[in-house]
Amino acid sequence: MRPLYVGKGNNGNRIHMSILRQLPRPEADACGEPPRYDSMTLKSMLKEYYAVGEKIFYECNPGYYMTFPVSTFCEKNHSWFPIPEGCSKKECNHPKIKNGEFILPNLTSGYNDQVHFHCDEGYHLEGNSVLTCNLQGDEVYWSDEFPQCEKIYCQPPAKVKNGKHTNSHRTIFEYNELITFSCNRLKGSDQYSLVGERELICIEKNTWSSRPPQCKVVKCDYPVIEHGRLTSGIKEKYYYQAMVLLECLPGFYLNGSNRVFCGENSTWDPKIPKCIKGFKPTHPTKPPVSRYPGSVILSPAYIANNFIR
Repeated sequence: MRPLYVGKGNNGNRIHMSILRQLPRPEADACGEPPRYDSMTLKSMLKEYYAVGEKIFYECNPGYYMTFPVSTFCEKNHSWFPIPEGCSKKECNHPKIKNGEFILPNLTSGYNDQVHFHCDEGYHLEGNSVLTCNLQGDEVYWSDEFPQCEKIYCQPPAKVKNGKHTNSHRTIFEYNELITFSCNRLKGSDQYSLVGERELICIEKNTWSSRPPQCKVVKCDYPVIEHGRLTSGIKEKYYYQAMVLLECLPGFYLNGSNRVFCGENSTWDPKIPKCIKGFKPTHPTKPPVSRYPGSVILSPAYIANNFIR
C-alpha cells in the first residue's frame, strides 16, 4: 500500500489517497514440494517453493546404490521435470543350499528381501529357514549363515518290555527305514499281546511314525448278555482284539452295539449291550423339504411309518 497525491481541497490542504496494489507472490510462479521416491531422498533442505528453472539433486537411501546421477528442475508450467528412480537395491550374495532348494518371494536378493529354504525328502534343515537381507553399515548381508540340509537318521526307539524289534543290534536307522516288533513267548497258556503299532518307520530326525507298542497279557471275560446270546466268535478264551457278535432273544431289543472287541485293558469295547424287553422304539424320519415354498414332499416310507396303522 502507498499514498498518492491527487490535488488540494477547499481549505487548501493536500488530498492523499491510499491505493492497494497486489504484488505478485513468489510461489505463484514456482513449483511446490519435489516428488518423493522409494530409493532416494533430496540432498538439500526441503523448501516451501522453488523458482522456475531451479535445479535439485537426489541421493540414495541406505541400502541402495546410485545407478546414475539424479537431478530435476522446476519447469515453466510449475511442475517438476519427470525422472525415474536413480538408485537400485544393494544385493546380498546369491543364496545356495545342497540337497534342498530356496525361494525368493520377491524374485530378488536385495536389501530387505527374504529367502526361504527347504530340504529335499530324506533331509532335515539345520539352521534358520528364513533369512533377510539386512543393512550393516554401508553394506548388506544376510541375517544369518545359510542353513544346511542334513540326512535324516533315527536313534533306536525305546525298548519294549517283554518284546523286541528287528535289527535291534543297530545304533542308527536311516530315513524311511522300517522295523517290526514282536512279543516274547510265555511258558504258560496265556501269551503276550502286541498292543499298538507293529511296524515303525523313521520319518524325521530321531522321530518314528508312532510310539513303540506294548507287550502284555490281554484277556477278557466271557461276554455274558442277559436275555441274549452270542452269534459269532464263540471261544473258550478271549485275547486282545477278539471280536464277538451278539443278539437278543425274541421279545427283547438290543440297546448298544451288537459287535464288541476285547480291548487293551482286558475289557470289552464298546461295553456289552443290554437286551430290553419290548420293541425297539422307532423315531420318525424328518421328511425332505420341497424346493417349492409351502409344500413338503413325503416319502413312501415316511407315510407308512407315520400314517398307516
